[in-house]
Parts: sequence; C-alpha cells; structure tokens
Amino acid sequence: MGKIKINRIQLYANHGCLEEEGKIGSIYEVDVTIKTDFKKALQSDNLVDAVDYVHLNKIVKEEMAIRSALLEHVANRILNKMLKEIPLIQKARIQISKINPPIGGNVSDVSIIMTKKQKHLRK
Repeated sequence: MGKIKINRIQLYANHGCLEEEGKIGSIYEVDVTIKTDFKKALQSDNLVDAVDYVHLNKIVKEEMAIRSALLEHVANRILNKMLKEIPLIQKARIQISKINPPIGGNVSDVSIIMTKKQKHLRK
C-alpha cells in the first residue's frame, strides 16, 4: 500500500458565487493525495501498473477550468473523474484553496477538503 501526493497545483480559475468572480477569476492551489497498492508497480517498474500523476494533474486542470459556484462542486467532479478514469486508486483526497478570497477581510486563503473511495471499497 502507498500514497501519491501532488502538492500546490497552481491554477487560475473563475469559481465563486459572485458575478465578479466569474469575470475576474482567482488563483487556486490544489493538493491531491491518493491511496493505491504499489505491489504490481514495485515488481514491474512499468507505468501501466501504477497511478500516473500526470493523469491526476490533467484531471485537476480540466475540471478546474469548468466554472462552478462552489468549490465543493468542483472537488466532487475531480474526485469522481479520478476514481472513474483510474481504477487503481483506492481512495482520493483533495484540498482546493482559493487564494485571497473576496470575503471582506484580510484572509490568505479558504480551503475545502473532500475524500472519496472507490465504490467497490465503500462500506
């Protein structure tokens, strides 16, 4: 068993409930952690037996480019797509941080964190 972490994927996107957020956009940072079994990859040294973190990054970038009012909605889409497209993932965790959110105060970022498991592993 093992984990793969991708930290601080930096993106510019247009998420938010405010009309200005859709027009102006904001900077986001995304962290992804996935749990998978490394056993096959350890033996074969072949990418087909491992979770390709290039694929993980691609999914994050594609889904972050689709506007949503809520970060929870974006995170759910990202997790669902990862679990669907990469069956080697047993569990995935995502943190999406909106940098300098427009919430009427001096706040560096606001984050949401979600975790999902593969359907066949859910109890």
